[in-house]
Amino acid sequence: MTAISTASDERLALRSTAGRWVLVSTILGSALASIDATVVTIALPAIGADLEASFAGLQWTVTGYTLTLAALILLAGAAGDRFGRRRVFLIGVAWFTVASLMCAVAPSIGLLIAARILQGGGAALITPASLAILEAAFRPEDRTAAVATWAGFAGVAGALAPFVGGWLLDVTSWRWVFIVNVPLAALVVTLALKHIPESRADEASGRLDWVGAATTVVVLGSLTYAVIEAGRSGWSAMVAVSVGIAVASGCLLVAVERTVAEPVLPPELFRVRQFAAANAVTFLAYGAIGAYFLLLTLQLQVVAGWTPLAAGLSTTPMVVLTLAFSRGSGALAQRIGPRLPMTLGPLLLAAGTVLALRIGEDAVYVSDVLPGVTVFGLGLATMVAPLTATALGSVPSSHAGVASGVNNAVARTASLLAVAAIPVLAGLTGNAFEDPVRFDDGFRISMVVCVGLFTAAALTSAVTVSGAVSRQSNAARS
Repeated sequence: MTAISTASDERLALRSTAGRWVLVSTILGSALASIDATVVTIALPAIGADLEASFAGLQWTVTGYTLTLAALILLAGAAGDRFGRRRVFLIGVAWFTVASLMCAVAPSIGLLIAARILQGGGAALITPASLAILEAAFRPEDRTAAVATWAGFAGVAGALAPFVGGWLLDVTSWRWVFIVNVPLAALVVTLALKHIPESRADEASGRLDWVGAATTVVVLGSLTYAVIEAGRSGWSAMVAVSVGIAVASGCLLVAVERTVAEPVLPPELFRVRQFAAANAVTFLAYGAIGAYFLLLTLQLQVVAGWTPLAAGLSTTPMVVLTLAFSRGSGALAQRIGPRLPMTLGPLLLAAGTVLALRIGEDAVYVSDVLPGVTVFGLGLATMVAPLTATALGSVPSSHAGVASGVNNAVARTASLLAVAAIPVLAGLTGNAFEDPVRFDDGFRISMVVCVGLFTAAALTSAVTVSGAVSRQSNAARS
């Protein structure tokens, strides 16, 4: 299946053999990016000890990856629409694999951060392409179910990451969390070449908005540097200059995107109310999710004294619940509209975060950890699939790559800024991860901030997201 086609009569049924193989291939590909987005958090204490890194260095190990992922994901979505979604997907997998090997052999925290920045670029190509492949490959009536299944298993991959990382740290070293990407990448390439049909937008011209993409990198990079540096050394001339560069670049980005023929961040997409609403909810919820996962795994190790494997295993209920209920929540949203699940989901996430405040020095899994991760897992299962399907389903399928890129960029940017800013606001700077009392205080402040973000996401959904079923007109738009 290699022909480039978007004709509706040639699209696949979800229950067909060909459809299942496409779904498996895209799920495994996106798992590469989602696993590495979270697995490194479980290894941060080991990385810090081995490479003698400060908390700011560990922050950059996470945010360096997210920075290029968020900054390039828009360009990657547009590139898939223009040059072929399968082609961009495969390039991303190869790029990601090479960068993973560079991470595995990094001799210093600086070189590890550089390799992580490169790795994020490969992930940026994989994620929007995998979603755009689903939008282009499946029949309109099967797209929501396909996206919901993809989202459910993507959530499973992200939740499994701490367990995999914890096991590897127990039996080997932190470097193996990057080496294990190689065999998975080889499997993804084999499946993609055999089973994924090539597709691109019919009106694609081949032109890309390089100026807009470069400006996005400058905006996010300078803003992230300013937040982390302000937490490390306070307000300084370099922080002020970085903020100024971010503001100026942001203004330039707005101006450029209004004049470019094919912008990497199309302003007209945000004039679609449902799309804008879904992305507003994404920004609030995924910012809190990013901070939650980073700090939870550290809290269990630094404060509770758990091993990396035990910290990873603690998230198992999230895996089970996300796998069990994501597809069902996507199907429910298709029947009743996305407003209710997109409101209830963040409220459950907020409740799970409140329960995480029970985790302290003498944390017991059944009474202190299990209730919180269970409720949090229910929140993810309720929210993720309807949110993803709403963001993609509110625009024509010919713009699937761009819409997927925008929604993923919003999610990654939110996580990037939250991981950079929330620990700073909570006083987690310097070598805080080596001081259990100080880290515990910062963790509690951070969880309160996350609760506020989840609550704001729920309110935004209730007020701005349409309760109508929007996918019914998709066939006409395709």
